Amino acid sequence: MKLNLEQNADLNVVTGYGTDHLMINKERHDGNTLVTAGRIVADWAPGGFAGLSADDFAAVCELRPEVVLIGTGSRQRFPTPQVLRPLIEARIGFEIMDLPAACRTYNILVTEGRSVVAALLFDPA
Repeated sequence: MKLNLEQNADLNVVTGYGTDHLMINKERHDGNTLVTAGRIVADWAPGGFAGLSADDFAAVCELRPEVVLIGTGSRQRFPTPQVLRPLIEARIGFEIMDLPAACRTYNILVTEGRSVVAALLFDPA
């Protein structure tokens, strides 16, 4: 039996990534980015992982997701609880993983119709 993933052309899906960019629906996006099913927010968290602040995650909360996938670059790193406080207070679930895992997981959840935000960070150059 052949199984084919039915994909909604209106969804933002990650179609590739590199050390400094994402491909979303085959279009290149450079730098730290928020991705939802219907929106792309470029230049999110301009300070990178080292400069993450609660304000960065307050912006994520405004998108009203049920879950946030935080991709922390080439390796998994954990932001402090103070930085994550807006998500915790808003009772929004989050998972922290490296960027490739966050991209793959985002694609699965968004095609399932879940309200998900991928908060994707790249390693400094």
